[in-house]
Amino acid sequence: MTDLQGIVEEIHANLSPRCGEGRVADYIPQLAHVDPKKFGIAVVTVDGAVHLAGDADEAFSIQSISKVFTLTLALGKHGEAIWKRVGREPSGSAFNSIVQLEHEGGIPRNPFINAGAIAITDLVLAGHTPKEAIGEIVRFLRYLADEDDIIIDQAVARSEQATGFRNVALANFMRSFGKLDHAAELVLGVYFHQCALAMSCRQLAKAGLFLANNGTNPLTGHRVVSHLRARRINALMLTCGHYDGSGDFAYRVGLPGKSGVGGGILAVAPGKASVAVWSPGLNENGNSLIGSLALEMLAARTGWSVFGA
Repeated sequence: MTDLQGIVEEIHANLSPRCGEGRVADYIPQLAHVDPKKFGIAVVTVDGAVHLAGDADEAFSIQSISKVFTLTLALGKHGEAIWKRVGREPSGSAFNSIVQLEHEGGIPRNPFINAGAIAITDLVLAGHTPKEAIGEIVRFLRYLADEDDIIIDQAVARSEQATGFRNVALANFMRSFGKLDHAAELVLGVYFHQCALAMSCRQLAKAGLFLANNGTNPLTGHRVVSHLRARRINALMLTCGHYDGSGDFAYRVGLPGKSGVGGGILAVAPGKASVAVWSPGLNENGNSLIGSLALEMLAARTGWSVFGA
């Protein structure tokens, strides 16, 4: 039997001296205040075992990791029709780039770059007021993690609204191409709040566990999505989940994953476990530097890479 707790503790001990490397996402003013030396790891296996190290129970801003869950909601509401609005290919561009969007007629390359996530949020908003849509997203995360204390950090949401000029441009650009159904300011109101969700590594790993178990949450027995849909979400996470660093993450780690500029990464070992790491310092691609190294070490020690042990 693999000593997962021992592995998690060893990884934390080995990397802790490097905490503080990288750069926090200070272009969102509220995130600039986060202690760069924070570092947490949570591994939740499909049999329900929980393995933690470091700051695994401290809530942080999940930012773009939320895009996995809004994509799941949008697929539930609209099915495969969402792919008329957003592509499924890696972007090769920065996560907030507008250049590719103009060249491709307002259709974002994938649902995990900012433009694609805004398009997905527009679909989640269908039939709702922004407040109702935000409530639906929060309830969904609480349902997945089976925890009622998951909230939106209002200070982070306000900080994003005050400084998110590039996202405003992306939304208005898509609107000009007729690719948003709702007014840009309504969609962005939801988008900024979903990115400001605050969760701990433990909660995030639990929330992603359905993707490690063929679409069913093994802790509750609830089917969240079909087996096929879980597989496809995982495929998108593997190919697009780390922006223009996705190929390198697949090469080094070999697991479906989604990063956020708050320093978190959610990774999925299909059939095995859901993993969440958090370390605020980012590498040049906007992904957690220490978090990526931790996942590379975990995949190497467990043999969980989808490409083979």
